[in-house]
Parts: sequence; structure tokens; C-alpha cells
Amino acid sequence: MSIDFKGRVAIITGAGGGLGREHALALAKRGAKILVNDLGGARDGSGGSSTAALAVVAEIEAMGGEAIANGASVTDFAAVEAMVKQAIDTWGRVDILINNAGILRDKSFAKMELDDFKLVLDVHLMGAVNCCKAVWPVMTEQKYGRILMTTSSSGLYGNFGQSNYGTAKMALVGLMQTLSIEGAKFDIRVNSLAPTAATRMTENLFPEAMLQALKPSDVVPAMLVLTSENAPNRTILCAGAGSFEAAHITLTQGTWIGHGDDAAEQLAAQLASIKHRDGEIVPESGLAQGHHELSRAMSKQ
Repeated sequence: MSIDFKGRVAIITGAGGGLGREHALALAKRGAKILVNDLGGARDGSGGSSTAALAVVAEIEAMGGEAIANGASVTDFAAVEAMVKQAIDTWGRVDILINNAGILRDKSFAKMELDDFKLVLDVHLMGAVNCCKAVWPVMTEQKYGRILMTTSSSGLYGNFGQSNYGTAKMALVGLMQTLSIEGAKFDIRVNSLAPTAATRMTENLFPEAMLQALKPSDVVPAMLVLTSENAPNRTILCAGAGSFEAAHITLTQGTWIGHGDDAAEQLAAQLASIKHRDGEIVPESGLAQGHHELSRAMSKQ
């Protein structure tokens, strides 16, 4: 069965180029109406122009689709609220939010200015928070919503020179974890996508030959699945160069050590076995850790 978005309305931030543009075009081809948000700034977040967003709108209209442009900064909550209102005023609903806007200010942690650390968090993390907060009442009222966070392997696994970016991207997974739980009763499904693609955000990270193989369009199938009517909930998909993987945050079985004075020494001695992944689980919520630990402690009494 084909994945269909007819009648759906999507807001995509950072959609003036790269992955966001690919997401917008793909959803439009499958029938969605698109609000193309893009501040039009440089890779480091400076400047601004509506040219990129308007160009994507023109592409969508040329293929027979419906789209509108918006130049709000995701860091400005009032502007984000106005953006959501623009979509509601135009089409009456918002079904899909793709948090894709981002900037880079890469440096080793020792050389990084705190202002650059904070700005990257403000755009990636608080930008997504602002957008989620603005669409949440709409989605709860209509009892339908699909929200996609753009995470990164830099957050999931770390990457030299990207402490600010990696922190923000892993924080988005934490946001997904809780919003997916809170939104479930309203059929709001929240997922994350970790893309590997050649965009202006990654042009200095890979050799040219690798960049040619990392087409942004190759990431789109994962986005379509994670924002579709039959989307999963609380899933992290990784995608790039035609390959797809899932990432999990797991809890090992560990061991009970107790309360003795030498607990730290016992922990150090048994650390390798505690880290062993046989029997690990993906907890349904943060309560699972406490339940696991308390159950084991009670069984020792």
C-alpha cells in the first residue's frame, strides 16, 4: 500500500534547501500541503532572506501542489506561533511538523565560545521546543499529529568538534521520548531521524566522492514512514546512501551489588559484566529503570 498524504498539512522548518527541501517536495508529491519555513540565514545562523523558501514554494506549485512560505526564526516563539496560525488560516489544520532547522558552529570544546554553544542549542533544541509547543494545542484538539525531530549521529554517538551540536541533537531525542508518551492518547506520534546526507551542513565533513553518494533524497523514505498515518511512535531511524538503521537507548540487566562499604570497589570489579548487553531492554519509559532496580533490591531481602 502506498504512503499517502492527501489532505494533510505539513510545516517543515529549514525547508529552503538540503534535507528540508527534499522533505517538502516529497510530501507535496504525495498530496500534502506545505508551509515552507526558512529564515534564509547562512550555515552559522547569520543573515536572513526569504528567497530560498519562496523558491521551494514555486517548485511545489509548479508540480501542481499547494505551498506557502514563512521566514520565521524558530528561536522566536511569537513568530513561530504566527507561523502555525498562518498554516491554520490557510488550510485549517496542521498534521505534520518536521523540526529540521539548524546551524553549525563547530570547534573543539576547548576553543568554543559559550555564546556559540548556546546559540546552537537555541536553534536546534529550543527551536524544536517552540515549534512543538505551538502545534501541540492544534494536534491535541484534532486528535492527530506527527512530529519528527532531526537528530544526528553526532548526538547519538559523539563527534569531535561538535559538542554544542551533539548536545542539542541528543536533547531532541530526550524531547521525543517524553512527547511521544504524552501525545499517545491524542494520536500524536513523535519520532526522530538521524540523516547522513550531503548538504551545506555537512559539506566540510566528508570527501567529495563520499558527498556524491550521500544524496539528501536518500533520507526521504525514512521521513515518509515516520510522518505517515501508520507511523511508529518513539522510534529513532538512521538513514543515508540508501541504507536504514534503527538506534535504541537501552538498559542492561546489570547486577545487584548492595550497600556495603566496598560497593564502589565491587562496581569497578564488575563493570565489564554490568555493561554486557545480553538481555538488555529498551525501556517503555524512565520508570522502567527504577522498577528494575527496586525489584532486584526487594528480591535480595
